[in-house]
Amino acid sequence: MSFLGFLKSNKKKHKTSSDPGRGILVFEHTSEVIKAERILKKAGWKIRVMGPPPEIRSGCDLVIEIPLIQELNILRTLENVGTPPMEVVPVSSPLLKPVDLFQNKDFGKYLMIRAANMKLTVEKETGTIVNISGGGCPDVPYLASKMVGMSLNEAPSPREIGHTLCGYALQLAYEEMRRR
Repeated sequence: MSFLGFLKSNKKKHKTSSDPGRGILVFEHTSEVIKAERILKKAGWKIRVMGPPPEIRSGCDLVIEIPLIQELNILRTLENVGTPPMEVVPVSSPLLKPVDLFQNKDFGKYLMIRAANMKLTVEKETGTIVNISGGGCPDVPYLASKMVGMSLNEAPSPREIGHTLCGYALQLAYEEMRRR
């Protein structure tokens, strides 16, 4: 499959945010989004962490996209663990569409995946991590020192060794790269 074909098929897979019946959970802090994502995925909900649309940005630069038909059950799940969102916003117009966190760039021999502001670049043939960049968090150099030069299968998970929003975003890029 060509790279353009790959992008088209990937775009179709992730096009849920413009589907009717979607909404976004808005939280005050990134740590709440991370906790809510873990809880909801563990409970089996089909959700996605995304960037908030500019119209509702409120400090935290992540939101969770949910199926609105399940809003009450999802809210109940989060309230039971003390992590309710600040608000739920129906995605009823293109202006409220959440922003996909992932961007891919094929450099021929290398593939880079960007999640939020973190970039992970891997040599396609060997799966070796050749670069980690982006973000402004203090653990980015540490994450890079522990992962660059290792294969995706050998490298530690950023979630295990990182402790910031940048570490979380790198984990998303790492998981996306492993899926490929």
